[in-house]
Amino acid sequence: MPENRYVLLDRDGVINHDSDEFIKSPEQWLPIEGSLEAIALLNKHGYKVVVITNQSGLARGLLDAVTLEKIHAKMQRMAAEKGGKIDAIYFCPHGPDDDCNCRKPKPGLLEAFAGDHHVNLSGIAFIGDSLRDLQAAQAVGASPILVKTGKGRKTLTENPNLDIPVFENLYDAAKHLTSRSQT
Repeated sequence: MPENRYVLLDRDGVINHDSDEFIKSPEQWLPIEGSLEAIALLNKHGYKVVVITNQSGLARGLLDAVTLEKIHAKMQRMAAEKGGKIDAIYFCPHGPDDDCNCRKPKPGLLEAFAGDHHVNLSGIAFIGDSLRDLQAAQAVGASPILVKTGKGRKTLTENPNLDIPVFENLYDAAKHLTSRSQT
């Protein structure tokens, strides 16, 4: 039986539409077209999906932990309705000035995931839409992938020399990953 394989995903801008005003309620959490199907596709090919997300709206007082739980429950329920499963969600509740180790681009969330699941992060795909996602992946030896949804196009414009795979959206990234490693 093959070793557990994982794909790590940022949340806002990768799975769901992002907002500069933050996602503060389950009603504001709206999936990007094809993203939930992408999670199902990854699962079908033997990948476990884990979400790694900064949620500074908590530190800013824009939402509380109960509301964040409800947002994540909606995300998991909608993924399940499409045949997908999110195995775990890791989030940083801190603000940009809190000097924690878990806020991306720092590697704390990825290291916590690796410790909890006894996983070597080397080569594990981490799909994000911002430079901080890519930097967090690189800090632990994971393989960063950029999607153009969310802040992805802006990230690409501001960093034109990125030497990483870039895809239109999560579904295209998932098709790429599943086509090169059939189970």
